Amino acid sequence: MAFDHLPPALADALGARDYQTLTPVQSQVIEAGAHGRDLLVSAQTGSGKTVAFGLAMADELLADGRLPFASAPLALIVAPTRELALQVSRELGWLYAATGARIATCVGGMDASRERRALNQGVHIVVGTPGRLRDHLERGALDLAALRVAVLDEADEMLDMGFREDLEEILDATPETRRTLLFSATIPKPIAQLAKRYQRDALRISTVGEDRGHGDIAYQVVTVAPADIESAVINLLRLHDAETAMLFCATRDNVRRLHARLVNRGFAAVALSGEHSQNERNQALQALRDRRARVCVATDVAARGIDLPSLSLVVHVEIPRDAETLQHRSGRTGRAGKKGTAVLIVPYPRRRRVDAMLRGARIDAEWTGAPTADDVRARDRERLIEALLAPIEHDEEDIELGRRLLAERAPEEIAAALVRAHRATMPLPEELIDNGPPPRRERGERAEREPRERGGHRDGFDDSVWFRLNIGRRHNADPRWILPLLCRRGHVTKHEIGAIRIGPNETLFNIPLAIADRFAEAVERSANKDGEDDNGVAITPAPGGATWPPRREGGPRKDGPRKPHGKPGGFKAKPFGKGKPRAPR
Repeated sequence: MAFDHLPPALADALGARDYQTLTPVQSQVIEAGAHGRDLLVSAQTGSGKTVAFGLAMADELLADGRLPFASAPLALIVAPTRELALQVSRELGWLYAATGARIATCVGGMDASRERRALNQGVHIVVGTPGRLRDHLERGALDLAALRVAVLDEADEMLDMGFREDLEEILDATPETRRTLLFSATIPKPIAQLAKRYQRDALRISTVGEDRGHGDIAYQVVTVAPADIESAVINLLRLHDAETAMLFCATRDNVRRLHARLVNRGFAAVALSGEHSQNERNQALQALRDRRARVCVATDVAARGIDLPSLSLVVHVEIPRDAETLQHRSGRTGRAGKKGTAVLIVPYPRRRRVDAMLRGARIDAEWTGAPTADDVRARDRERLIEALLAPIEHDEEDIELGRRLLAERAPEEIAAALVRAHRATMPLPEELIDNGPPPRRERGERAEREPRERGGHRDGFDDSVWFRLNIGRRHNADPRWILPLLCRRGHVTKHEIGAIRIGPNETLFNIPLAIADRFAEAVERSANKDGEDDNGVAITPAPGGATWPPRREGGPRKDGPRKPHGKPGGFKAKPFGKGKPRAPR
């Protein structure tokens, strides 16, 4: 379509990029009522904000479709991270290419002397991060006296990262006649205060209601046993076979560990976190754009501003801290009208928290189990058949080689060799500890339960100590994933764990007396300051042993609690973590 209401240079640039229509935020910032006014804009990641403020500030910058001679900067865009600032610079570069715009980037981790030389030579638009811009300002390299437009991109994130003082010093150095455009995913109280101080009669624009949850993103929630998280990641990558996928972790250490495992398993993966230099980040992103890498493991901050057109899968390996973080992460995909998939990997004990987060964000997600190795192999077969049966052109050399193979081997043998060669290029899927709920039984069929789940006596556990988990049936507790959790936290084998009794809100299990102290110390070392693991599971000594009897065929016991197998007084339970002994029920 023709963008007749835009400056010709910008309209031609949009047409060259195959823009058919503008997004809601882009349309609203160029309406007649917004012309020349300060803007306070709420818009989600991936809604086209960069092009939006590029269009909005055109009237202040362009004269007869061109920019004037470059002396002092006319426009300043401040972004929270290096990647976002570089992305904004690239977007404005093609949008203003025909206007003769000179754009400079000033971000941490880059050569500051080169940035100062670019500023001294004259630029029209400066894009940078708060810390580096403040540094250039204090050194006299950045002159904002002639500034006409100031843009704060993702202002809420900049305040969360502690850049308030930097922003205030930068804005205080600009003329009062400037136009201020403030873009933020949300407008909390600190953003409102910043807008009140630096904006005049700002027009409030919000497209959050229209974009909430990203209509082009399909959300899935995969529930797994805590010990199956990394295996589920591998199976998800194999099942979706995305051209580019991004995996989000909470810490640098987790990024490093997951990246190492994926590379070891044969995935072409790169890592992005705060410990990487700008040069390393640039190389990782270029590898993704060149298709030399297909998987990126990143922390939240490192992934801000990354725009990869081929990114179709986002996996939240660790649960985001809130709904806004969830949408910022997921917004890396489903951009510019393309479809994307966002998958949250949720350990069973944390289902309620994620369910509440999704409801608060008004996101409709599909809940499912993790893909098994059989699921991946079945999808591989479908993809292989599609690839081999797709029509392609053959040259004479290929046909001659095919005739030679058919003369020496049967067609079935050649096809089998081709399948084997295809599979050899792909990482093997993982076998999960928990493959989902057991099959439903027909009416009248008697269930055979494991001795651990029955809570019955096991040989060798006459002298034992009882411990307690703060999860039960209401938290989807199941011996199939509780058992590996206990082995990992307590540094024991499955044969050293006795009966497991699952109640509505808690679970009891017993450990041989001889290793109880060692088990308790290992659990304490593997817990955080609250006495829990990363999934909120706490293990504490059970006060007085097992406090309720196992179920019997005749129904619940009527004659009071059953005495525990362990001998009272044989083990002095030391409270560890946040667990405190309670009075027996």
